[in-house]
Amino acid sequence: MSELLPWLLSGLGLLILLLAGDSLVKGAVNLSLRLGVPALIVSLTIVAFGTSAPELLIAIEAVLDDAPGLGMGNVVGSNTANVLLVLGIPALLATMHTSECKTSKSYTYMLGASLLFVALAFRGVFDWISAIILLAALAYVLFDQAMEAKSHHAANATAAANDEDEIEGVDPDLPGWRIALFLILGMIGLPLGASLLVENATVIAKTYGVSDTVIGLTLVAIGTSLPELATTVVAALRRQADVALGNVIGSNMFNLLAIIGIASLVGPIPVDPSFLRFDLWVMLGASILLMPFVYFCKDITRIWGVILSMLYVTYLVVVLF
Repeated sequence: MSELLPWLLSGLGLLILLLAGDSLVKGAVNLSLRLGVPALIVSLTIVAFGTSAPELLIAIEAVLDDAPGLGMGNVVGSNTANVLLVLGIPALLATMHTSECKTSKSYTYMLGASLLFVALAFRGVFDWISAIILLAALAYVLFDQAMEAKSHHAANATAAANDEDEIEGVDPDLPGWRIALFLILGMIGLPLGASLLVENATVIAKTYGVSDTVIGLTLVAIGTSLPELATTVVAALRRQADVALGNVIGSNMFNLLAIIGIASLVGPIPVDPSFLRFDLWVMLGASILLMPFVYFCKDITRIWGVILSMLYVTYLVVVLF
């Protein structure tokens, strides 16, 4: 039972993280719109950061607990899982018509963020200098997308009128006390869940003689990719390929620029040599695999679903064994 306890507590921590992140997003979105903050700004900032809150809290907790490899592994592993697993499994269920998506600009930003991240990793550590560079890149991307979205909505009155309906978690009739409850539960649950997950994942790593980096690349990365997987499966079944692909691209970009950028301000994150030899290149290669679907109007068919899923299984086998 004592050997099983860290696994159960890690699972509990992950569950608390996911529920608390969802609660925080709902509360923050509804409070912001209630206070008159434009829905466009809410979608580009609060929702984006809120859905990345679990990964962010894990990274910060890992740095504070002297297990930075877990935080770094979580980000790199999540980005790999987001492409190979989160797009692979839904494609097994239904062909995703990504040929109809217009995500080339966002994807170009994601590729740029990936290359910037790899380049900074060769400094050997993500410190305050890296943090400033990553967060400056994030600010530029957010500003550019905000300007583009603003001009688009100005030219499309119908889209602007329906803006709030496009944001998940919006409820015009939500009473104030429930908004406050969502915020409180989110702010309490996120650090609690992160602490539980990081502490027990580290125990598991020591018990089985593997590094916290490997635990971050596998167990924690898959766990924190579950929300993206659920969203993408639903989007694929509803034939909303743009939502599925945009979800992955946006999540990967925020993981690299925001999470490591903010966590690096808390404390330095050393780069394990194994990242430079293997994992970063797998992450970059997975990102490049999206090129045919973004630039050359190819659909992600079931065959591609098999290929992407098998590539991820192969990656896990190599990392674990």
